[in-house]
Amino acid sequence: MTESAQPAVTHDAPHSVAVGDTHASTEAAHGGGGGGLPQFEFQHWFGQIVYLLFLFAILYWLMAKVFVPRLRGVIDQRAATIADAVQTARQVQAEAAGQAEAAKAEVEAARASSRAMATAAKARVTDAANARAAEEEAVVNARIAEAETAIGKTRDAAMTNVATIAADTAAAIVERLTGKAPSAAEADAAVKGAA
Repeated sequence: MTESAQPAVTHDAPHSVAVGDTHASTEAAHGGGGGGLPQFEFQHWFGQIVYLLFLFAILYWLMAKVFVPRLRGVIDQRAATIADAVQTARQVQAEAAGQAEAAKAEVEAARASSRAMATAAKARVTDAANARAAEEEAVVNARIAEAETAIGKTRDAAMTNVATIAADTAAAIVERLTGKAPSAAEADAAVKGAA
C-alpha cells in the first residue's frame, strides 16, 4: 500500500499552470523572444514622439497661460509691497528726522531760556546782596559815627576831668613830698604849664 500522496483536486478548481508556460506565453504575445524595453524599440517611437509633443504643448500652454501669469502677479505684488514699505520707511525716517530737528531746536531754546533765567536770577541775587550790603554798611557807618561821637563826648568829658584829676594828683604828690598842701590855684597853674 504504497500510494503517493497527491492533492485532492476538486472539479471547480482551475487548472494549474506551470511558470515556464506563463513565460512562454508572454514572450509569444510580444513577438517572440526579443525582450527589453518597448520605449527603445523603433516601431514605438512615432507614438511616443506624438505623445511627448502633445504633453509638451499642454504643459507649455498651462505654463504660459496659467502658472507664469500667476507667478508674475505674485512677484509684481511682492515688489509693489516692498516698494511701498520702503517708501513708507523713508517717509517715517524723514518725519523722524524732522521731529528730531524740532526737538533739538526746542532743547536749544530751552537751554537759552534757562541760561537767560539763570543770568537774570544771578543779577537779581547780586543786586539784592549789594543792596543788603549797602544797607548794612550804612547801618555800620551810622553806628561808627554814633560811637565816634560818644567817644568824642567821653574824651572831652574825660579831658575836662583830667585837668582836675591832674591838679589833684599834683597837689597830692607835692603834699607828700613837702608835707605841705599847695593851693588849688597853684596846682591848676602847674598842670596848665605842664600841658
